[in-house]
Amino acid sequence: MPAGTPADKVLRATQEFCREQWALKHRYAMALHTDEPHPHVHVIVKAVSELGERLDIHKATLRGWREAFAGHLRRVGVPANATPRVVRGETRPRRSDAVYRAARRGASTHMRARIEKAAAAVGAPDRAVALAIRQVRETRRALARGWLAVSDALKNQRETRHADQTRRFVQTLPPARTEREWLRAEHIDRTKSPPTHDRGRAR
Repeated sequence: MPAGTPADKVLRATQEFCREQWALKHRYAMALHTDEPHPHVHVIVKAVSELGERLDIHKATLRGWREAFAGHLRRVGVPANATPRVVRGETRPRRSDAVYRAARRGASTHMRARIEKAAAAVGAPDRAVALAIRQVRETRRALARGWLAVSDALKNQRETRHADQTRRFVQTLPPARTEREWLRAEHIDRTKSPPTHDRGRAR
C-alpha cells in the first residue's frame, strides 16, 4: 500500500478477505510487514483444503481476489481500487518477493541471468522482439487516448479538477517498455550504482 496507509487497517482488511475466501476450507497464515514505508501483508495459503480439494487459481481468480480485497480496504476506510496493471500504464515485469529482495542485495541469480540475456540482445532484435515492442507501444497509445477521452468528458461535465488529474496521470505514465527493455534499463542502472544491501537477516 502507499506510504502512510494505516498498517492496522491493511491488516484488518487482509484478515477479513482471508476469512471470506478460505475460512474452514484452506489453512492460511499471514504476517504484517511495517519495516518499509509501504505497509504490506504476506499471506501463505495451503493449496489442499481440509476436504482434500486443491486450490485452482486462474487469471480470473486473481482478478476476483484483487477486486474483493479492494472492497475490504474501502470498508475499513482505505481508498482502493482494482484496476488492471495495463490500465494503470504499468509494463514493468512483476517479481516474486524472494526474487525482489535478492535483487536488492545484488544476489539474485535469476534476475542476473535474465538481465544479462537482455543486455546481450541489444544489437540483434529478432522479429518476435520487434513485434512485442510494437504491441507495447500501440497498447500505450490506445491507453493514453482512452484516458484523455475520459479527461475531456470530465471537463465537459465541469469536473475540471478531476479532468486535470486525469491528464496529469497520462503525462506521468511510466515508460512503455517490453520486459527485455526494462531488464536492459536495470542492467544500465546497476552498472552506474552499487547494489543496496538488505538490513534484514539473510535467508
